[in-house]
Amino acid sequence: MDKIYNILLDDKKIGTTKLEYGDPPMGVVFGEISFIDIATPYDFFKSYCETNKITFTDYADDKMICCAIPNLKVADDKGNEIRGLDGDVFATNTYPSELTIFGIAYPFYEDEFPHHVKAYEERLNRLQNE
Repeated sequence: MDKIYNILLDDKKIGTTKLEYGDPPMGVVFGEISFIDIATPYDFFKSYCETNKITFTDYADDKMICCAIPNLKVADDKGNEIRGLDGDVFATNTYPSELTIFGIAYPFYEDEFPHHVKAYEERLNRLQNE
């Protein structure tokens, strides 16, 4: 069963993610965002970043924005925060929006995301045996 993480902005829950993808050697996890009461993620995050003077990259033609938001937190159902060096939101109105967390330290990464570590080790073993 997939674990679901809460996405909090300024301590208000704005969505969830399963952090269903990972790159264990880099300490990276990422996943699609299921928003709560946010119809247009691009507009929401662009406005938030402008209001809070947060640097972002705007791909206006594609209605996509990329930003690292200091007050954005990702936590499990017990409130344990998934901390990395940085978290980026890739928000768009036309495709699933995505959240990426970079630089999650070991051994926490291995404890929290053993399925990503296992999948990586299996891929590595297959490549070494080819």
